[in-house]
Amino acid sequence: MSAPDASSMLLALAALVLVCQGMAALARRLGQPSVVGEIVGGVLLGPTLFGGRLTDTLFPTDIRPLLGAFANVGVALFMFLVGLEFDRRVIRQQAGTMGWLGAGALVVPFGLGALFALWLLGAHPSRQPTAFVVFLGTAMAVTAFPVLARIIVDHGLLNSRVGGLALALAAVGDVIAWTVLAVVVAAVGADGHSWRLPLLLPYAAIMVFAVPRLLSSRLVNRLPQRATVLLVMAGVLASGAATEWMGLHLIFGAFLFGLVVPRTGLRGGFREGLGTSVEPLASFLMPIYFVVAGFRVDLSHLDAGAIGELLLILLVACGGKLLGVYSGARAARLDHRSALGLATLMNVRGLTELVLLMVGLSMGLLDPDLYSLMVVMAVVTTVASGPLLRSSIGSSMKDEGALGARVPVPSAQGEEREQPQAGRT
Repeated sequence: MSAPDASSMLLALAALVLVCQGMAALARRLGQPSVVGEIVGGVLLGPTLFGGRLTDTLFPTDIRPLLGAFANVGVALFMFLVGLEFDRRVIRQQAGTMGWLGAGALVVPFGLGALFALWLLGAHPSRQPTAFVVFLGTAMAVTAFPVLARIIVDHGLLNSRVGGLALALAAVGDVIAWTVLAVVVAAVGADGHSWRLPLLLPYAAIMVFAVPRLLSSRLVNRLPQRATVLLVMAGVLASGAATEWMGLHLIFGAFLFGLVVPRTGLRGGFREGLGTSVEPLASFLMPIYFVVAGFRVDLSHLDAGAIGELLLILLVACGGKLLGVYSGARAARLDHRSALGLATLMNVRGLTELVLLMVGLSMGLLDPDLYSLMVVMAVVTTVASGPLLRSSIGSSMKDEGALGARVPVPSAQGEEREQPQAGRT
């Protein structure tokens, strides 16, 4: 990289970090998750304003590939943290009511999204119509687990049955969504290297059986903590590289590595320290991801047809979640207010949705216009969840079912802090 390119890169990094962090601070002041402000900051630095002249000035074309590389590292670390925070104990505690709720939270939004996708094919034709339909159904069904957890903390719902059910549903939903998306990406990206896909089986076996034993071995536990953290980060990047090479996206490898980090057999405090060590780097790199995502969001040419399409997208996204989760919750014998609060919580999409949309765009499943509208949907549904939650729940719900267990609670970008959680064993 030449000296002028290096200067442009450093100025670009400084600008995007300042803008995204400034918007994050504004979002917090308005009672919204930080990630909402950061996503909006990324969109504002894109071509929506000033006909793209601001984007071209701050982010010259020759530095964008390097920005994309930084963004990939950031999203890999973020997905690792999401996998690291996944706790099967949440699901076990709520297993008795998960049947109806799971059907409502996943099947109904997915079905409505898939039907809507069939209609969208008229205006947004795809070379992979089946993959497009499955992808859009998945996009409508996903919930952002890290952002959801932060909203639950902020509203004092960690000791409530609704909070525990929401965390369990989001955790299960995320795993199912990433699994479905992996199948779609494998099907779409199989051309030219389909011979690599069978290697997923030995790769998965190594990840599930060998990696946890290695990380809990005496040899690794004797290493200084800094060295172990670096070893894990190298493993995350290598796992992401492996899934990318095999035809999946790098996010799947990073997510799986976080899932397989053992909860036992590690020296005391290492797992918590691992999240604390990785989170600052992920927090620094994720604004780059938002800006790279914003490069493809152009809302300056919205006409009446596009606005009508956006309203339909919002109707399907919100309606599917509200109708599905509320119906499932009522079938599981939750009262009206709890069912409505749970349905509102499950409408949170945030960063998880943005990562999923970027995968769809990179695979050619979304065109730039539909991608832009879906990003707006992700922001609007997340922003609306807070006010809707405050109007749908009462203060009496906050203290229902408290059992006093102490568990890590993730922030929108993976930060953990100890909080009491209802029903955790």
